[in-house]
Amino acid sequence: MKRFTVGLRAGTAGIALAIAAVAAPAMAQDATQTQETTEAEQNDTIVVTGSRIQSPNIRSVAPIQSVTAEQITDSGVVNIQELLQENPAFGAPTLSRTNTAFLTSGTGIASTELRNLGTARTLVLINGRRVVSGVPGAATVDLNVIPTQFLQTVDTLTGGSSSLYGSDAVAGVVNFIYRDNFEGVEANAQYGITERGDSPRYQANLTAGGNFADGRGNMMVHLGYTNESGLLSRQRPETALDDVDTFFFVTGDPADYGVASEGALSGFAPQGRFTAGGRTFTYSPTGQLQEGFSTPVNGFNRQFFRTIAVPVERYLFAARGHFDVSDNVRVFAEGTYNNTRASREIEPFALQSNGVNGIFPGVGGAVPLQTLVNGALVRNPFVPDAIFNAATDTNGDGIRDIQFARRISEFGTRNGSTNRDFYRFVVGLEGQVFGDFRWDVSYNYGRTAESQQSNGQVNVLNFRNALSAIPGENGTVVCADPNARAQGCVPINIYGAGSISPEAVAYIAADQTLQTTITQQQAQANLSGTLVELPAGPLAIAVGAEYRKESSVENNDALTNAGLNAGNALPDTSGSFDVREAYGEINIPLLADTTLFQALNLRAAGRVSDYSTVGTVYTWNVGGDWTPFNGLRFRGTYASSVRAPNIGELFQGPAQTFPTGISDPCIGIGATGGGTLGDNCRAAPGVLANIAANGTFTATQLDTQGISGFNSGNPDLEEESSRSWTVGAVLSARDFGVGGLLSSLTLSVDYFNIDIDNVITAPPRQFTLNQCYQQNVQAFCDLIDRRAVGTAVNSAGSLEFINAPALNGGQLLTDGIDAVLSMNVPVGIGSNGRVGLRVSYTHLFRGYLVPLPGAPRDNFAGEIGTPNDRFTTSLVYSNDDLRLNLTGTYLAKSFEDDLTLASYDVGRYDVSVPARFYLDSQLTVRAGDKMEFFVGADNLLDTRAPNILSGSPFNTTGTDTAANVYDVFGRRYYSGARLRF
Repeated sequence: MKRFTVGLRAGTAGIALAIAAVAAPAMAQDATQTQETTEAEQNDTIVVTGSRIQSPNIRSVAPIQSVTAEQITDSGVVNIQELLQENPAFGAPTLSRTNTAFLTSGTGIASTELRNLGTARTLVLINGRRVVSGVPGAATVDLNVIPTQFLQTVDTLTGGSSSLYGSDAVAGVVNFIYRDNFEGVEANAQYGITERGDSPRYQANLTAGGNFADGRGNMMVHLGYTNESGLLSRQRPETALDDVDTFFFVTGDPADYGVASEGALSGFAPQGRFTAGGRTFTYSPTGQLQEGFSTPVNGFNRQFFRTIAVPVERYLFAARGHFDVSDNVRVFAEGTYNNTRASREIEPFALQSNGVNGIFPGVGGAVPLQTLVNGALVRNPFVPDAIFNAATDTNGDGIRDIQFARRISEFGTRNGSTNRDFYRFVVGLEGQVFGDFRWDVSYNYGRTAESQQSNGQVNVLNFRNALSAIPGENGTVVCADPNARAQGCVPINIYGAGSISPEAVAYIAADQTLQTTITQQQAQANLSGTLVELPAGPLAIAVGAEYRKESSVENNDALTNAGLNAGNALPDTSGSFDVREAYGEINIPLLADTTLFQALNLRAAGRVSDYSTVGTVYTWNVGGDWTPFNGLRFRGTYASSVRAPNIGELFQGPAQTFPTGISDPCIGIGATGGGTLGDNCRAAPGVLANIAANGTFTATQLDTQGISGFNSGNPDLEEESSRSWTVGAVLSARDFGVGGLLSSLTLSVDYFNIDIDNVITAPPRQFTLNQCYQQNVQAFCDLIDRRAVGTAVNSAGSLEFINAPALNGGQLLTDGIDAVLSMNVPVGIGSNGRVGLRVSYTHLFRGYLVPLPGAPRDNFAGEIGTPNDRFTTSLVYSNDDLRLNLTGTYLAKSFEDDLTLASYDVGRYDVSVPARFYLDSQLTVRAGDKMEFFVGADNLLDTRAPNILSGSPFNTTGTDTAANVYDVFGRRYYSGARLRF
């Protein structure tokens, strides 16, 4: 699946552009069925996801998908993310425990997104109210905070819904609805493990509730614990060894796609690789210094230390209660606390002397083997004779030097631990006024605080000091710099595996820390009821006002801020915004109980939002439903929605990066000629000096390697805007007059179309160069810095910085059809035996991104993670004694990324991944009214993930597949018990 943050327009620079995004198909649930199973009744009113109107007659005019408490129970899932992923409306998650091991933050987060349009474009709610983000600077809600066993239902609304719920509801809304008015005690415990005997999972939950004050109040409390063990790459033979894709790296033949080229080990080995005087040295497996380096023999297997799935442990507390102060006023409250602990492990750090993140990047990676002491050159005693004798002076300072590349295994694996605390509480009042009007006021506060500790990297300054070693007294070796010695410097021996002493490790090691705090506050007031009774029914309205403020703070350690731990410089980022909003919604019954118009209703809503960042924005939607006769209902919506830029997009400080694959368009330009390109290149003084020295502009390999730049937010961003529409029909066989076994059949078919403009991204750096020098767009030239004069390493006029602030621009579109068929019939097997069937199918017609106005489409429909066809089928048999569930999920044949294939001159449909089908099952046996036992199996057919290896943009490092799309665990079993009283 392609991922994208999509482009914006910066008001200050006037640049328009876009990057790519994708969208996936969706499963639409029959709205009538959704009402029967997921509406939350309050007195005589009904609250439906997709409308703010509270009425006993309201129905959603947009497709709603629903997951019920029974489906959650049947699935045996530990995290609700797993179950949502079976719904074709949801795209492959951006973040999960199978693809976050290599992230610098966000380890173990479980995100969700509709249509593969990105987490920022899916609004997540709990009981109809917002949830604070789990990712700093973003709007990504961490589903680890959702108490799965405390859910009554999960409603998913397709299409733009900003007029009802505010910004971010571009792809749709996911509403997690907690249980209400629960009495009694429920407890369950579950244990699971894979068929290979690894990655065990545990969960235990307790829910208790009861009424008080003669039934005027109810209080519920939920406690939950889950523990999902990690899975390392070395635990599975198919991922135990470093490999690359033969097609991408060896032959270029599409027939070799997915075939592993074994022995593709890393050239960063624990014993080191040393370049001296043009000769390469390393150590043999027996520890002997040798000339030459053979990767299959001397290389390093990174997969042994990599991770397929990170371990995640969760503690959950949730509560919900209410008390009727009077017949017309109720106090309500809800609260959630979650503590998530995750950890990650990857291979030891790879370090080199040259390169942009090397120890000596400013001098071409030249590591001096001698130090000038009292006017004489003194040799580093750790350097082997063969390497010292081969070394030459490469940078003209009169000192022999070398370059090296080494895996610093003495530091151990790179490990990170994350502790994330989530708090959310809601308090409010609700009641009835003016007859049947319902009102409510509430305050919602959320906070996420994360503390992350990581190890395995180096303090670059200390490493440089330690590399400069000289003989000391009594046969010792000391650091050459007396100031460094006074500060505890310990010399380092990098020659050979295991040569770095524990004391040197302690001196050089640089632990990393990251502290983040995200807060969200929301106050809202709503009023809903019937204005007047029309001949066709009540004319109902809802109005309301909201205020919301969000803030986010990220604090890295000082070495990370400065880029002095052999990584890129990452700034601290903080920011906030607030918004004041008002909305209104109306439902107008036009006709009822007439020929061909059993019911005809019109729905409309609008919202005005005043942001402290983008100013005032307007959103709206219109919709309607028409029932010509019982059993058939047509429905449709058209919505204008927005997404305001989030804190990271607005306020992220400049984060340094060192892009690869940059081609300088000025190379080869002479003193004259070249048209617009030549004129723009020669406008830089450094380029003129380079041409004067060389005849034409010339750049060296070090110049190319020395290109840097900064990614940053942009406070002048504007909002994204979208137009979405749906149209469909719902057929109910019973209402249609069909009897017998087919009487329970319902069928819904809906078309969806989502078109997003002004999307947010950063300009691709090569595009920035082309727009400046070839198209003469000054706004892009302002993002480029060239060196005015040469340095010891880099040429005059060479590119130094190409910056990439967030901008607006481009277009993203996806459309398709959802179809859902369901039925439930009695069978003569067992006491009160019944069989239920539900099939949810989605076909994707189109999915593409236009990166820039006038640019060709970048099609993504049908690619990995976004198959053209996808369905989920559930078959359930139940009676008074047992319940058997089978759920099958199908992902159609998918294709590799078209842009990647084009770079190999391979057609869009020439490289594909076969379809996959997954089957899950659970059997529950009731032991009386209070106890039941269950056993289940996921991936019952042991369907293997396809080989999607290094070289593919869909590859997840360490897993040899697209781990956020396909199952990486194989067949696994679980069992448990439930107790109710």
